Amino acid sequence: MFVDRVKITVKGGDGGNGCCSFRREKFVPKGGPDGGDGGAGGSVYLESTSSEQSLVALVYQSHFRGANGPGGKGAGCHGRNAEPVIVKVPVGTVVTDAETGELIADLDAPGMRVMVAKGGRGGRGNARFVSSVNRVPRYCEEGKPGEEKSCQLELKTIADVGLVGFPNAGKSTLLGAISAAKPKVASYPFTTLNPVVGVVEYPDFERILVADIPGLIEGAHENVGLGHAFLRHIERTSVLSYVLDMGGVDGRDPLDDLDALKNELELYMPGLSKRATMIVANKMDLEGAEENLDRLKEKLASEVIAIYPVTAAIGELGGLLNGVREQVTAAKKAGFYNIK
Repeated sequence: MFVDRVKITVKGGDGGNGCCSFRREKFVPKGGPDGGDGGAGGSVYLESTSSEQSLVALVYQSHFRGANGPGGKGAGCHGRNAEPVIVKVPVGTVVTDAETGELIADLDAPGMRVMVAKGGRGGRGNARFVSSVNRVPRYCEEGKPGEEKSCQLELKTIADVGLVGFPNAGKSTLLGAISAAKPKVASYPFTTLNPVVGVVEYPDFERILVADIPGLIEGAHENVGLGHAFLRHIERTSVLSYVLDMGGVDGRDPLDDLDALKNELELYMPGLSKRATMIVANKMDLEGAEENLDRLKEKLASEVIAIYPVTAAIGELGGLLNGVREQVTAAKKAGFYNIK
């Protein structure tokens, strides 16, 4: 099960109480106060890791609480600070306050860690309150309660290339042809219900991440179809690859599809359709595909957009793999890499 949006509750541990104690030993009259401080409560952290691909684990465990700090003791013994609680989340997780909507952190790189609930401070023992006018303090502090809040976690897939297209355009088939990923492939719309990321490996050991984004339909920016459930995953891709069905299997015109795709992306996030772009003209083995390809080239003659004719179903990729690398390299130089 793929989950990319979840709400969790976190609470830092309470601080331990300080101790009110006096030194009492034989031959040590008026030993004075020696109460120790309480330990701090454990804080709760979120840490990004590449070993997680979904937020599904947080569906079944959505409450996290740090341990309370131990109290202080006599003879100047202080309570130790409680161990922190570290919750692993996928790279690309955006953390916001569920009540205020304030952004807490954007964990867009492996190993990033953010404190979401701070543990309470430990109380001071009576030895801390000795002064020239109060030689025998008979009071101490209680530990402070830990911070508590609700957090909204939203996963936005991080990939170099995002495959965007209408249902049945062949995005999953294409991803399977260029990488070792094995997305579900079938001849009905919305076969892919969650983003699938594949790794394209080159002979010189360079790797490029390609994400298969679930099929787009008109009105997706208004949450029609899968709507925002997948559009958020396009935001972080460096290069947008429009996958077009050049055979028009479902009676669609690939030129109209391209306009509709650009329009939906622009309505969802202004400027998104201006990102580095390439076009994969798929299903070139079908009747009418060559004519549609000529029409597409004529329409885009004034624009600098690379078009790669392929037939993903039989593995005919032409210069697509080299083209993908060129597009990603150019996007990095142009500053499109990992745009938030």
